[in-house]
Amino acid sequence: MKIYIIAGEASGDLHASNLMKAILKDAPDTEFRYWGGDRMSAIQGEPVKHISDLAFMGFVEVLMNLRTILGNLDYCKKDILAFKPDRLVLVDYPGFNLRIAEFAKSKGINVHYYISPQIWAWKQKRGFKIKRFVDEMYCILPFEKEFYKKFDMEVHYVGHPLLDAIEDYKSNSPDRASFLNEHQLEDKPILALLPGSRKQEIKIKLPIMLEAAKKYDQMQVIVAGAPNLPSSFYLEIAGTQPMTWISNKTYDILLHSQAAMVTSGTATLETALFNIPQVVCYKGSNASYQIAKRLIKVPYISLVNLIMDKPCVKELIQGELTAKNIQAEMDALVVESNEKRIQMLEDYKNLAQKLGGGGASAKTAALILKD
Repeated sequence: MKIYIIAGEASGDLHASNLMKAILKDAPDTEFRYWGGDRMSAIQGEPVKHISDLAFMGFVEVLMNLRTILGNLDYCKKDILAFKPDRLVLVDYPGFNLRIAEFAKSKGINVHYYISPQIWAWKQKRGFKIKRFVDEMYCILPFEKEFYKKFDMEVHYVGHPLLDAIEDYKSNSPDRASFLNEHQLEDKPILALLPGSRKQEIKIKLPIMLEAAKKYDQMQVIVAGAPNLPSSFYLEIAGTQPMTWISNKTYDILLHSQAAMVTSGTATLETALFNIPQVVCYKGSNASYQIAKRLIKVPYISLVNLIMDKPCVKELIQGELTAKNIQAEMDALVVESNEKRIQMLEDYKNLAQKLGGGGASAKTAALILKD
């Protein structure tokens, strides 16, 4: 079988790589062609386009890079036709992938969508487009199956792939001593800073996180670096402020951390599944934020709070994201016996239960391969 996969971001690269692994377990002769990253290339082949060239954040940034995006769309369509896949598997990345779904459907290609676009948050009318152009939808959040019923669409709820990814990681993870030794770190509690994977968001949020972290001199502050960005990029942002930077080892850092400052997105859920108390941070360009504020239809920006339908973790958004406000929340979270920390960890247990029993990749692979 020939399968064409499109993943445009780091989280998509992770989940698509695990899906590829599961497909190969059931169908070893499967040939993949894909847009993705290093995790996918570790499974088979090399990406047509790498995620480092695909991620554009916010409305204004998308407009500034519109020519590149349109060029990528045109190239992708031609490449799909040349490959002649039996299945097209789209992984999240809706701005790009929904356009590709429409094109592929018009060419008679079987379209599968893994990890539903978050249309329940905004642009809900996209549900009608998904019904027309997607043959099979695989949802990973428990409330999405009910959401799609308003479009008279039956979708598959497969559970969240992060449960498997994190459990798989933990079974092969370094112990604390090995981790500290490998990176020449002190044996002190770790405060993790996860400023995101895109240049634009890191430039905005990392300086605020670093300023807030100055207060916790009893802890070791570690910045989780994106794999596609060099240390010089982070060092330039930090300036004279001392900073420990570790690239492409976010899970290692989280596993051994005491608490974390986390940019909104998938990382908030990952942090919760590692049982690390967190403060959620979001700040974009003012224009992008003003547009988003008028369009987004959900009460929270973090997946943790959305899934639990309550404010389990503190969200500091736009003007509220200041070093002082981060510290006001973090003061409680770095203390083992603090009630706020204990309650957050209890909420995390309930969160994991809501996300199902694991096996998302295997379930999705079986459905994709089904005749």
